[in-house]
Amino acid sequence: MEKEQKNKRIRKRKPGPRIWLINLSVSLTLLALMVLTAAGGAFYLWNSLQPTKKGEPVEFEVTKGMSANKVSDELESKGLIKNATIFSYYLQFKKEGSRFQAGHYSLTPGMDKSDIIAKLNAGDTLKPKTIRFTIPEGFTVAQIANKLADEQLINKETFLQLTNTNRSWGDVEAVQNLPENANLKNRLEGYLFPDTYEMKIGSNEEDIIARLLLEMDRKLSTLPDGWQDALDDLGLNFHEMLIVASLVEREVVADEERPIVAGVILNRLAKPMRLEIDATIQYVLDEQKERLLLSDLEIESPYNTYRNDGLPPGPIASPSLASIEAVLYPEKTDYLFYVTKKDGTQTHYFAKTFEEHKKNIAKSNESNQ
Repeated sequence: MEKEQKNKRIRKRKPGPRIWLINLSVSLTLLALMVLTAAGGAFYLWNSLQPTKKGEPVEFEVTKGMSANKVSDELESKGLIKNATIFSYYLQFKKEGSRFQAGHYSLTPGMDKSDIIAKLNAGDTLKPKTIRFTIPEGFTVAQIANKLADEQLINKETFLQLTNTNRSWGDVEAVQNLPENANLKNRLEGYLFPDTYEMKIGSNEEDIIARLLLEMDRKLSTLPDGWQDALDDLGLNFHEMLIVASLVEREVVADEERPIVAGVILNRLAKPMRLEIDATIQYVLDEQKERLLLSDLEIESPYNTYRNDGLPPGPIASPSLASIEAVLYPEKTDYLFYVTKKDGTQTHYFAKTFEEHKKNIAKSNESNQ
């Protein structure tokens, strides 16, 4: 009896087909949920890597040393990608991000991820915004400062202070020839090369000075081979050559006369004779006077070539390359004097003697009547 009841109890615990159906249903449901979850995840990943909504171009900067993760964050903040985290994993998967180049880019919302990556890899950056200015030949440092200040590119006082400081200016070779001379009116006078420049917007006074000095080096590199030997043959050092070139620049308008006037100056130095060049007086006066007075010629200054022997202590302006070449390769003549023709040609009469020079002066005055 007891055994029979026990067997009945055991038979009641045995699962039937209905239980198996429930278990199968649960398993299928779980599987379906897993499939749906996987599909949802895949869709989420796919959608996160799709282009954003199209929009106007935006500027984007990759700084030097910026990590791929940081680039992704910045791209998301600019609306260029949807999800920085997913994009970062995508970069890792594709082994991208290490070749991104620093710079400013213009990227457009709606760009495909592959196009963004290609542009960053290629360094297809925006052309930097620039300033453009011209330094005319024969300008003094003071004139350069005035012009750049008028164009609102510099602070005039800061610029003038920097040009008169005792510093090396990096790797600029020309400046290494500057002598320590307390009589220099401005230390960098003559060393700021006259040309047209284009520089990044935001360039400060120091940047501009360094660029003008570097251009002197670049222009010197275009001179014929052996120009240093020509300088030695003349018995001049670089600074002295630049002084003579600045005198030629301020005295001559016609290019064909530059080598002749350079030769006259060198001939007078060799005699020796005082140079008696009006341009040095104009430099001391800081103004262009149409006609100098006798009292102007007596002004006390180491730059006054009417009162002092030899060259002034420094250049009186920024010479052109043509004037520099004229000094290096002067025309060899016996001329010791020249006077400007007053016929509007801005050329000169040249003379070997003072008597001939006086006749040329008279001839020049007659042409003005």
